[in-house]
Amino acid sequence: MYMFLHMNKFITMESSTLEENNPQSQAPKLNFILKLKENLVFKSKWAELNGAMGDLGTYIPIVLALTLASHLNLGTTLIFTGVYNFVTGAIYGVPMPVQPMKSIAAVAISNPDFGIPEVMAAGICTAGILFVLGVTGLMQIVYRLIPISVVRGIQLAQGLSFAMTAVKYIKNVQDFAKSKSGGQRDWVGLDGLLLALICAVFIVIVNGAGDDDDDDRVDNPESGCREKVHKIIFSLPSAFLIFLLGVVLAIIRGPNAIKGFKFGPSRIDVMSISKHAWKQGFIKGTIPQLPLSVLNSVIAVCKLSTDLFPEREVTATSVSMTVGLMNLIGCWFGAMPCCHGAGGLAGQYKFGGRSGGCVALLGVAKLVLGLVLGSSMVKVLTQFPVGVLGVLLLFAGIELAMCARDMNTKEEAFVVLVCTSVSLVGSSAALGFLCGIVVHLLLKMRNMGSNGQSCSNVIWFHRNP
Repeated sequence: MYMFLHMNKFITMESSTLEENNPQSQAPKLNFILKLKENLVFKSKWAELNGAMGDLGTYIPIVLALTLASHLNLGTTLIFTGVYNFVTGAIYGVPMPVQPMKSIAAVAISNPDFGIPEVMAAGICTAGILFVLGVTGLMQIVYRLIPISVVRGIQLAQGLSFAMTAVKYIKNVQDFAKSKSGGQRDWVGLDGLLLALICAVFIVIVNGAGDDDDDDRVDNPESGCREKVHKIIFSLPSAFLIFLLGVVLAIIRGPNAIKGFKFGPSRIDVMSISKHAWKQGFIKGTIPQLPLSVLNSVIAVCKLSTDLFPEREVTATSVSMTVGLMNLIGCWFGAMPCCHGAGGLAGQYKFGGRSGGCVALLGVAKLVLGLVLGSSMVKVLTQFPVGVLGVLLLFAGIELAMCARDMNTKEEAFVVLVCTSVSLVGSSAALGFLCGIVVHLLLKMRNMGSNGQSCSNVIWFHRNP
């Protein structure tokens, strides 16, 4: 946080100097610096710090599982994802998350023959396709044509999926290396069920349902003692405090992990990918990942960003290109394939993230850990209370699922529920999307005769903004 405060001061001083010396010749550079400062500035220091923790319920379990099961280079992944976080925060000015590509990770964890070369090949192929879709403008066309009810169905399905996974983390002992759940979690202990429930109650008390009018309600200058106490409680950085508790408990559970720290970054090598790895990576990794990336990492993210930050322009073209560029660079050096995600954005917003500075702060933390401790960080992560991560993931999933609350007509709600049901039961966002589109078309065709719509209006969907 202090680094960002000094950075903001430096940017302000630099911009003033440029303006005084040569305002005309330095205008483009000045505008760029001012835009960077605007995107990275904190709306509220504690709230942004708290929001940075909102995505860790997804990030840590998948990274830990890939590190243990597939020997992912954790140090390299921390460094590159830290850079991704900082750059995307500066570009978009919103808490744009950087998450693992979940389908690729799932294949790697469950299939011992799908190693790191195959993982990187899958990430590069997925990134190349997304980058081409972005550069050509095709992604923006797709985004504008997809009905909002189908987008809400995808968001609701992803949110409920996160919530169900979170409950599993809270209730059962997890073996991330094998991607399996064990027996029931003990009630009492440093990773007990009681601890997770206390954390969940604490978040509900502090954050409530995530209403933005909480601050307005407690900022009344005529507030009495009770309102001032409420203000203090409501302003607590709940996710950050819970994460700090998890770190302390991890150190207590595995004190030898600290002794095993090796200072310095992990070795970064250029990946060698065989023809067989390219083939397997594309067939087993890219093909199942691509629909999820298009729907959740681009389209759902853009729609959610527009809902939460209408003053910010986040286009499907730019998001598709940044996902592509991240992996076209990082995967060649062994960094985990990454994308943006609506769940991560919802989680960071839930806990107070309102600017690009939120994710940039998280990026700096990852970068420092990657450079200072490298892959030895995995020894602490293995001891981190999984139930605590489940609590963070639970509220991120609920926040994403609540996006569907703006569907006002029965027809829209019907499409949302069809899309959600098929996505969850069929374990495929692509299948749910396809069914949602078909149902939307059928309903439009059914209404065509009664309200005089033309065939073109049936095919040309209601556009997203």
